[in-house]
Amino acid sequence: MAPTVKEPPHSFDITVETLIVGAGACGLIAALSAREAGQEVLVIEADAVPSGSTALSAGLIPAAGTKIQQAAGIEDSAALFAADIQAKAHQENNQALVDLLAQNAAEVIDWLTQTHGLAFSLVDDFDYPGHSSRRMHGLPTRAGSELIDALRSAAERAGIDIICGRRAETLYFADGLVHGVAALRPDGGIETIGCGRLILACNGFGGNRALVSEHMPEIENGLWFGHDGNRGEAVLWASQIGAATEHLGAFQGHGNVAHPHGILITWATITEGGVQVNAAGERFWNESQGYSEAARAVLSQAQGVAYAIFDGRIADIAEQFEDFKRAKSEGAIKSAGTLEELAAALGLPAGALSKTIADILPNSTDRFGRSFGETRLCSPFCGVRVTGALFHTQGGVQVDTSARVIRKNGGVIANLYAGGGAACGVSGSGDRGYLSGNGLLAAAVLGRIAGRASRG
Repeated sequence: MAPTVKEPPHSFDITVETLIVGAGACGLIAALSAREAGQEVLVIEADAVPSGSTALSAGLIPAAGTKIQQAAGIEDSAALFAADIQAKAHQENNQALVDLLAQNAAEVIDWLTQTHGLAFSLVDDFDYPGHSSRRMHGLPTRAGSELIDALRSAAERAGIDIICGRRAETLYFADGLVHGVAALRPDGGIETIGCGRLILACNGFGGNRALVSEHMPEIENGLWFGHDGNRGEAVLWASQIGAATEHLGAFQGHGNVAHPHGILITWATITEGGVQVNAAGERFWNESQGYSEAARAVLSQAQGVAYAIFDGRIADIAEQFEDFKRAKSEGAIKSAGTLEELAAALGLPAGALSKTIADILPNSTDRFGRSFGETRLCSPFCGVRVTGALFHTQGGVQVDTSARVIRKNGGVIANLYAGGGAACGVSGSGDRGYLSGNGLLAAAVLGRIAGRASRG
């Protein structure tokens, strides 16, 4: 059933001060913040257990100026972070939103660490493209599932009610305000929930193939690697209540998904000196542009596949990610003592692959415009067959600095908030503007702000 907007009923089955739709990182952080602000909070989640796009990610949140950075002796600033975001997005973002996220990210990390006990640490052994400092914060396993479990545990300790198996299908809206939602139960029944404030934390629309085809046809044939529950409720409701949307063609792709295993291979395999080759054993683009752009680059190759080539040194760095360990255990990652042996294992022409790697010269810039350091790939060599995928959309409803939804004709809807994939992020208008961590950055910061602001 398509999301609809209706006049509110005379009475609701349940009424709560702050209702949050979605129990991913955005929704759970919003819930913790709202409870901290003294609100009565209810979170509804369509899945049987909280997961969402967060659980499918590496769970890394970029932030500048955190206590964790300071302890590590890393100098960083919100201004530098904001400049990095805008540079990657080619200055296409709303500057006020960029500044809002960059200036508040550190507080969110410090708060989650000190108040709620999340064991964040820095990824400090490799650099993410476009980031001027090492500012990626993640939990020990570097897995989004660990992040969502930690946030859910924190919410439970705070006494926050999370009701799963409730998909919000109808928005009750009248007189310029939200009055509640109707949610579908697993048994097919409908439950109406009234609220004083509503926070949309229901992510984007990557799972809605019609919307993907309409707004981003360049990726519609890519593997859908996001959460199937991302059906675009926020965007579809927005069109019915006069809310403003922006950059609906923006998305995060990824061109390093093990195929056919469907396991994310960390981009560290590339940034630390690895490359991508096609079925002919030849490189085909400048991999330093980023993993989001890699999706289209890889999909443009024969059968939409490529091969990530790296070595044992890089594999050791990648081992901190649970997904990489799983890909290795499932046999997706091949290893060999020589390039000829690796080529045989991957089904690539040995001569071409050997020449491709030999042509990468230390401390030089190649014909694609990529610069390499002094460390060359060496035995043991590693490789994995990969494809391009759509991870999640980056456009959505427009919000102000309090995370309130903005109207098309100006002003705001006073009691409607949005964050994460439901709101327009800071990745520009397409796929080239995605800076690593942008998705969870918007989820964490806008969730935090919406929860606090919902006090009224």
